[in-house]
Amino acid sequence: MSRLAELRRRGLVAVVGPTASGKSELALSLAEHLGRELVSLDSMQVYRGMDVGTAKPGAAERARVRHHMLDLVEAREEYDIARYLADLEPVLADLAARGVQPLFVGGTGFWLKVLLEGLFDGPPVDRALRARLEARLASEGDEALHAELARRDPPSAARLHAHDARRVVRALEVLEQTGRPLSDWQREWASFGGSGAHAAHRLLGLAWPTDELDRRIRARVERMLAQGWPAEVEALEARGGFSKTSIQALGYREVRELVAGRSDAAGCCAAIALATRQFARRQRTWYRKFPITWLAGESAETPRAAEGLLEAAVRALA
Repeated sequence: MSRLAELRRRGLVAVVGPTASGKSELALSLAEHLGRELVSLDSMQVYRGMDVGTAKPGAAERARVRHHMLDLVEAREEYDIARYLADLEPVLADLAARGVQPLFVGGTGFWLKVLLEGLFDGPPVDRALRARLEARLASEGDEALHAELARRDPPSAARLHAHDARRVVRALEVLEQTGRPLSDWQREWASFGGSGAHAAHRLLGLAWPTDELDRRIRARVERMLAQGWPAEVEALEARGGFSKTSIQALGYREVRELVAGRSDAAGCCAAIALATRQFARRQRTWYRKFPITWLAGESAETPRAAEGLLEAAVRALA
């Protein structure tokens, strides 16, 4: 039995929530209090050099609690959930050998689902078909393939951004191979989950009123831009740029446009804040699939508020 399968059987603990909700700060305090180590469940913090724009824990946070599953690959490399699961196994083995329990933290809802239930693999890759679809992608563009997917598999097209070419190609590939939309296969996979399957797990989330979360998102985007996000993008471009997966990270396309002189700072900030608000709403939709104990969002700007939130989290896990 794999380490993850064993952990699933016993039940795992995770802190989740929409972007900018404060889940990383809560998880850090909770890990300190419980003597656990943090395991990132963030699909973009795996990339080295993508620090400011992904709100990756810095040196001070890592000095307080040991973090895992960060800085695994260069931004020019592709990375997916299958690689994450493979890379996670030795981390869990090391934690088990040292008698330390993991505390997962992150906002990638699909990765949380796979962590809890396993991976829907779908049919194996048909290399010839994949090559044909990628040739079409190069000649026709991602918008054209996304439009075809919208005609043939509307649920998948609605879930995938037109620029998420890798997943659009995969959805068309599955459709061609099996004669069934990817959304049908995923619906069947999803039916194996549910609250009963998650009963052993303890999941905490931070919830905010929509208008307050929107304010936090805008403030965080402004702070990131002031902290050197454009310089970070310039440095990453000099190191080989972005892969198809890393460029999906929120805000990096917009900052790249800013760096190239094709937008101004105000427009860049507004565009990122809008995309982030939309993403936060999709996250909340994902979280409805899980039995999460939601804690009211609290400002951690005062020690008393931070302590109160930590006490509430500890009580929820007791």
